[in-house]
Amino acid sequence: MYTIEEFDQCKTKVLKYVLYKKRTEREIRQKFEGMYDSELFEDVIADLKENGYISDENYIQRAINEFMALHNLSLKEIRYKLYAKGISKEDFENFLENNLDELEEYEIQSASNIYQKKVTSMEENEIRNYLIKKGYTKEAIDAAFDDGGRSCKTY
Repeated sequence: MYTIEEFDQCKTKVLKYVLYKKRTEREIRQKFEGMYDSELFEDVIADLKENGYISDENYIQRAINEFMALHNLSLKEIRYKLYAKGISKEDFENFLENNLDELEEYEIQSASNIYQKKVTSMEENEIRNYLIKKGYTKEAIDAAFDDGGRSCKTY
């Protein structure tokens, strides 16, 4: 068993790490692995999850909003980035299911943005291959080409 002081010390250290930059549960576990008694650490993680400081679901929402605002990424690229941060396939699939229309619209828009940027310097088949390599769906690529990139807007 541990003392209240040990719990507070561990919680403070983990909380500072989480508040400095939003992190996934896996990132937190990797950072503090072996530094604290496992029972103490699990209790701290449970407390921080209960109080909303650690939430992979919230992390997914914030990360996707950031990707949509700053980048032109396919859903496949977003998926890989989140998996690399330790987001579970189940959590991502649940988010995708609940936000499918918005994310598909974003992917089409993103493909259109790339098409518009590349159309002056690349052949259409090169652009199509580039988008395929980046993981865009056939539907998003076709929509970008059908539209001619005309409805480009930034998210």
